[in-house]
Amino acid sequence: MTGYRQLLRTTEFTPLFLSSAAHTAASTVSGLALATLVYRATGSPLLSAVSMFGPSLAQVLGATVLLSGADRLPPRATLAGLSLAFAVTTTVLALPGLPVYGVLAVVLLQGLIDSLGGGVRWGLLNEILSPGSYLPGRSLFNVMHGLLQVTGYATGGVLITALGPRPVLLLAALLYAGAALLARLGLTARPPRAAGRPSAAATWRTNAVLWSSRPRRLTYLGLWVPNGLVVGCEALFVPYTPGSAGTLFACAALGMLAGDVTVGRLLPPAVRARAATPLLLLLAVPYLFFALRPALPLAAACAALASVGFGASLVQQERLMSLTPAELSGHALGLHSAGMLTLQGTAAALAGGMAQLTSPGAAMTVMALTSAAVTVALAVAARAGSGGTRKGRGEPGDRSGRRARSSADRGTPSGVLRLRSPGR
Repeated sequence: MTGYRQLLRTTEFTPLFLSSAAHTAASTVSGLALATLVYRATGSPLLSAVSMFGPSLAQVLGATVLLSGADRLPPRATLAGLSLAFAVTTTVLALPGLPVYGVLAVVLLQGLIDSLGGGVRWGLLNEILSPGSYLPGRSLFNVMHGLLQVTGYATGGVLITALGPRPVLLLAALLYAGAALLARLGLTARPPRAAGRPSAAATWRTNAVLWSSRPRRLTYLGLWVPNGLVVGCEALFVPYTPGSAGTLFACAALGMLAGDVTVGRLLPPAVRARAATPLLLLLAVPYLFFALRPALPLAAACAALASVGFGASLVQQERLMSLTPAELSGHALGLHSAGMLTLQGTAAALAGGMAQLTSPGAAMTVMALTSAAVTVALAVAARAGSGGTRKGRGEPGDRSGRRARSSADRGTPSGVLRLRSPGR
């Protein structure tokens, strides 16, 4: 398996990595600052959760209208433009006197802008790296994401206490601008991966192709739903413990870091391929203890343990790439990212609404139970489907699956991804 040092010596990997790091740091501190600002102004768990995870709600619109641009736009200009747009909108959020409805409108606009980000970024990563290197490459990105969340939430909590939320939002805007500069200066001006102009019609057609395969459908649902429901639990950290939410977020990020390192670097391929369901169950079960309203140390331990389960996404994304032709990789990864973020935003709103009517601890328990139930149902459905499919053949009636396999047999570019073991 490709090592992390070898990845950092790959042309263009480092500038993409650094630009993404700056964007992640900005997103972390701005999310915490905005949720704190809204909760102080309204005292509402629902509005606090929506302000922090609201951009995710707009992803569904981007996934149905804009996502064809993930493979049809030049990646360097698109990534730089996305970070610059976030710098501008985050500056607007820091303006004094902006009403809550104005905050939510800007937050939803950010989500629409960002709906292209995942597809462009991960499609470019897949293009930069050699065959078989996507999983360790994505693992390293996830490790970076976890480390920056640990430090970002901890540092952001301190800065919010010392300076207040608005100055922290301005700091985040500067980080976004830095991400745009790194992308513009460090990346090569590559052409789009696919011909044609981005359009809603092209987005719908490709979504239909990707959704037409039953194995891909189950993989997408496994990437979106259990993960999103547990993020609904995380969306209640601020109302659960307003003064120590940064600690819970940092511990959750630390657990996610541990899970990504374990799955990306330590698990053998044969074990990794079977790890998705146990990891998704681990993602949900520790949050059941929040029904007892544990004190901060135990709550932090539960959040950290649960977040180890986020490593399941590496396994599932590797499997998604093994089921997808190379020319659709950016769109496929963008659909994963947009769907996941949409479910996260929806779950955050649902959890906030339940907490408004009951309590944060009770709402977290319901979301965790639902996540575990969905994981079990998807595992049963996948097992039933594999039992009816002959080994080495595409699913009956799945033309896209047969095309991917036949191109792999011929050694064409679409088959490169088929050489990887099932998983992420």
